[in-house]
Amino acid sequence: MTSLSSVLQFSFAPSVRRRQPQQIIIASGDRQALFNRIAPVYDNLNDLLSLGQHRIWKRMAVDWSGAKEGSSNVLDLCCGSGDLAFLLSQKVGLNGQVIGFEFSRQQLDIASSRQKSHPKPCYRNLKWVEGDALDLPFSDCYFDAITMGYGLRNVIDKYKALKEVYRVLKPGSKASILDFNKTTDEFRTSIQGWMIDNIVVPVAASYGLSEEYQYLKTSIQEFYTGEELERLALKAGFSSAKHFEVGGGLMGNLVATR
Repeated sequence: MTSLSSVLQFSFAPSVRRRQPQQIIIASGDRQALFNRIAPVYDNLNDLLSLGQHRIWKRMAVDWSGAKEGSSNVLDLCCGSGDLAFLLSQKVGLNGQVIGFEFSRQQLDIASSRQKSHPKPCYRNLKWVEGDALDLPFSDCYFDAITMGYGLRNVIDKYKALKEVYRVLKPGSKASILDFNKTTDEFRTSIQGWMIDNIVVPVAASYGLSEEYQYLKTSIQEFYTGEELERLALKAGFSSAKHFEVGGGLMGNLVATR
């Protein structure tokens, strides 16, 4: 049986779904506005709602990416305020290049501010780029490793996003994609839903963000299971794909090799 401590382990990127009956707003401008709006409190909410566990999961995601000292180019896709990008920077060292790619300008501004306020030598290898995950401005076979944290669930076309990741990844290299796990276990699903309704949304409401977070449960229900993600990655061209459950099975990490 899942322990209470594992049930409490959440890291939250809200759904792009908004309060409008029977309709999902998917325009790029709406999604950008949402993430710009939550940016100032996003990191604090993640720490609070996950009891700090999201930092452990992100380190696992970076380890699974295979990024290492000497990797010339690595990408953190949908980088938000830069957690994974900073971890990648430490992995690749001074001679590597890390690009944090994000469509929210406000999130990128926060990432850049964090970079300036923590002047580790390796952080000089970080570059922030604004753009669309479905149309990456990079050449084929460019990156040695790619990470993506809580982004795939929120893109309009998940298959196209994976195709783009595959395109810009070097042969033999890996993409590591962290997000909520859509479990098929009814008990965990019910606990997950209860936590979102009774803890996540009320806490988000205290920050004035109840609307942005109240559809999180639905976004998870509409996401793919681990097996479905593996099949989608293979369909996108990857030679192998393995989905790992973390956080008591409430989170998942897809590792796909080109």
